[in-house]
Amino acid sequence: MEILNSTNTLIINALGPLGPMILLGTVGLIMVAVTAIMMLNQPEDPMAKLKRSVQSPTSGKEPQQRLRQGERNEQLQKFASFLEPKDVAELSKKQLQLRQAGYQSQDAVRMFHFAQFTLGILGMIGAFVYLILLDGGQGFSSNKMMVYFIVPCFCGYYLPTYWITRRIEERKEQITQGFPDSLDMMLVCVEAGQSLDQSIVRVARELHASYPALAQEFDIVAYEMKAGKDKVTVLKDMGERCGVQDVSSFVTVLIQSATFGTSIADALRVYAGEMRDKRVMRAEEAANKLPTKMTLATMMLTVPPLLIILIGPSAHGITQLGNMGGP
Repeated sequence: MEILNSTNTLIINALGPLGPMILLGTVGLIMVAVTAIMMLNQPEDPMAKLKRSVQSPTSGKEPQQRLRQGERNEQLQKFASFLEPKDVAELSKKQLQLRQAGYQSQDAVRMFHFAQFTLGILGMIGAFVYLILLDGGQGFSSNKMMVYFIVPCFCGYYLPTYWITRRIEERKEQITQGFPDSLDMMLVCVEAGQSLDQSIVRVARELHASYPALAQEFDIVAYEMKAGKDKVTVLKDMGERCGVQDVSSFVTVLIQSATFGTSIADALRVYAGEMRDKRVMRAEEAANKLPTKMTLATMMLTVPPLLIILIGPSAHGITQLGNMGGP
């Protein structure tokens, strides 16, 4: 016990009140780094090597174009047990969330959790450098030092979640804005004699410049249909992947039209008209909200200068009279 007490005293004298915690954190980071390096340096599985050699094109030939990402990241594959949720439902939910944000890669979930882990560690390292190495924490109490260590780590860990949430909202807004135009173009293509598959391909090609998110969704639908996937399943996946009510309703209309054998052109014409009216209603709603939003800004920027102009001269005159009547 005396040896432990003396060691603890030396650490506190050298690193401050949080010396033991800082030392343990540093040892933990070193162990994590060593473990990561050892796992990265593991010999490659012979079966994986054989599979890659079979799938990869031979030397001297042009690289093959694949519809999807052919191979997963081998470096992240080694940490799959740490970077992917064990629960299948939770994994599917996270994959859907990342697809709604526009990340269609097979490694999207792993990259997300890797970014969370990396940014959390970087936040802790930044706090350690500022507080300990640069002496930015001089005079801080133990609780304050703890807060300064935890807050950067917490912010770094939840930064990817905030980024994904913003991406989902922006992508949904872009899909909502461009969906009426895409229906009009699809209606023109169908009435010109093209099939639904050909119309989707053409609309996706035309929308890439103005609405890339919506064009990407139509591209995925076209590729899946070309691959032989059931059309109803493809359309349902699109509605779930977009997360927009207008798209889900459009998918329901197409499925019902195919089920009951009605004309797709008539269904598109009616639904496209509804989407145009809905877009006009959203614009009118935004215009009606504008006066309410401008009220606070108008009061803050107009009323104080007006009061200064009206009351300022009177207040100045009263001040001057008070000074003249003084002793």
